[in-house]
Amino acid sequence: MECPDLSLPPKPPRIGVFDSGLGGVSVLRALRAARPDADLIYAADSGHAPYGERDAGHVLARSEVLTEHLLAEGAELLVIACNTATAVAAAALRARHPDLGIVGVEPGLKPALAASPGGRIGVMATQATLGSPKFRRLLDELLAGAPAGTRIHLQACPGLAAAIEAGEPDSPAVRAAVAPHAAALRAHGVDTVVLGCTHYPFAAGPIAEALGPGVRLIDTAEAVARQASRRIGARPPADAGASGGLALWTSGVPDTLARFVARGLGLPALPVRRLPR
Repeated sequence: MECPDLSLPPKPPRIGVFDSGLGGVSVLRALRAARPDADLIYAADSGHAPYGERDAGHVLARSEVLTEHLLAEGAELLVIACNTATAVAAAALRARHPDLGIVGVEPGLKPALAASPGGRIGVMATQATLGSPKFRRLLDELLAGAPAGTRIHLQACPGLAAAIEAGEPDSPAVRAAVAPHAAALRAHGVDTVVLGCTHYPFAAGPIAEALGPGVRLIDTAEAVARQASRRIGARPPADAGASGGLALWTSGVPDTLARFVARGLGLPALPVRRLPR
């Protein structure tokens, strides 16, 4: 039996990340900050975006395709960087891949309750996320332990993820998509708003402006990155200066993902390969 060469540095962990499109880049950014040593493989399913406006069967089927692709690319941990896919497909993926660590995202209701000065919380998300049994259980658990008088307004945001998916989060189209949803939240007097779709942090500026001063936005990307970091284990001290790679895949337009990642992560444009459709 051959002994391993202990002089070789350990291989970097490989984390596979997928989203319905560009939104998961917000989680990708947090992952690179939390674990710069890790190799990241990102799959943007922009050719099928947004998942929040697709039926559950379609979301589940695409989630399975993307998971198999990321595993074939060597992923040791899977991050579902999409609230809708987490709500619809996470349980099925865990059952199908019991030995694979899977980290999902969900709307940050608990952080919002902790941050809200008046217990008036809004949740911006897709209808698919808000209507899922997983989210309803999360909401019921939160309300069961919440202080009396806590009010949570659920705001489905059709069209917003699709507008952001075009690749210009500060565009007039995005601002127009934000406006009616922000108006509904203002009418309910919310003081804290959960961004319940990974696309939405990229429109945080227009959302904050439309909501007005004094409304706090809650994004869970950093919490997801910390959880993923814990799942892949501690970073070796000898590896402190290492920098992992980043591989990009899309079922949409490669140049759009390349520009979005370059802007969102502060990197030069990277090559993007095509996903199986």
